[in-house]
Amino acid sequence: MASGANLNTEQLYEKLCAQKDSKSLLKKNLTPEIYKECKDKVSKFKGKLADCIRSGCMNPESGVGIYASDPDAYTTFAPILDAVIKDYHKVDTLNHPQPNFGDIANLGFGDLDPGKQMIVSTRVRVGRSHDSFGFPPVLTKEDRVDMEKVSKECLAKLEGDLAGEYFPLTGMSKETQTKLTEDHFLFNDSDRFLREAGGYDDWPTGRGIFFNKAKNFLVWVNEEDHLRFISMQMGGDLGEVYSRLVKAIGALEKSGLKFAKKDNLGYLTFCPSNLGTTLRASVHIKIPKLAASPDFKEFCDKYNIQARGIHGEHTESVGGVYDISNKRRLGLTEIDALQEMRRGVEAVIAREKELAGK
Repeated sequence: MASGANLNTEQLYEKLCAQKDSKSLLKKNLTPEIYKECKDKVSKFKGKLADCIRSGCMNPESGVGIYASDPDAYTTFAPILDAVIKDYHKVDTLNHPQPNFGDIANLGFGDLDPGKQMIVSTRVRVGRSHDSFGFPPVLTKEDRVDMEKVSKECLAKLEGDLAGEYFPLTGMSKETQTKLTEDHFLFNDSDRFLREAGGYDDWPTGRGIFFNKAKNFLVWVNEEDHLRFISMQMGGDLGEVYSRLVKAIGALEKSGLKFAKKDNLGYLTFCPSNLGTTLRASVHIKIPKLAASPDFKEFCDKYNIQARGIHGEHTESVGGVYDISNKRRLGLTEIDALQEMRRGVEAVIAREKELAGK
């Protein structure tokens, strides 16, 4: 059990107020006025303010510091969540457009590195939440089992190149878990911020992974979000990877999955940093020259892309290979987020070749 699980809203807030060095968005935005407005409210899923702020109050070094207790929390606790969302996503108003995945038959791009010289692999993923279940802090063990059952039934309806098999974490051998984690297929319970937010309660009950026969389409069930859809393959064919993901999302919606959305925020996720399109498109790319240049970060910022180590945020590069992805997820459509990433990657490739004298 998380160390702050038994603290009530008032105790957590006092703990937050006592943090002098915290730079979290929760600490910055949970003013006395907003706290007073939200402290006694309860969401439709019985979520409380304590469920949202527990992780940030117990971890002073948090960056964001707040999670949504459930989809309705984005309405019930809008004063604090909206403030954090605007701050994190750097927007003045919350006016996310309706979903638009573009014309898959006419994307206008395919392989970003046909010569296979620089891009090692390509991945596009989105997070989704069932609209009829709360997020980890308010879920019971029975809820997790029920959600897994609903998810499995819909995944079993996938056909053709998307058809595959579901593997529950419960009963999975340690060897299989280790192998799938090393292959970047499986998730684990090692994030202390997520643990304090209730993200690992009842572990590993209700969790699992689905993947198709080619292992280029995966679904994580009950990791951080209810569902995470991932399309990936070696090389730089962004068009193929994205098209597969959009096809899968459409098929799963037809199979009966209903996703939580809010008009001004898009698709709703456990952490407010991920909502909107929830889309993260990325490549692992060899850019030793550009990465070593002093203006690397400035170059990435110019194109609204983010560079990080291949093992995720706050990790180092290995062999000059970086993970390059779109930075913006809120306030633009899915196809616009993807195109922003594509233009950024193309600029990175051109700049690397220029620096290498090619």
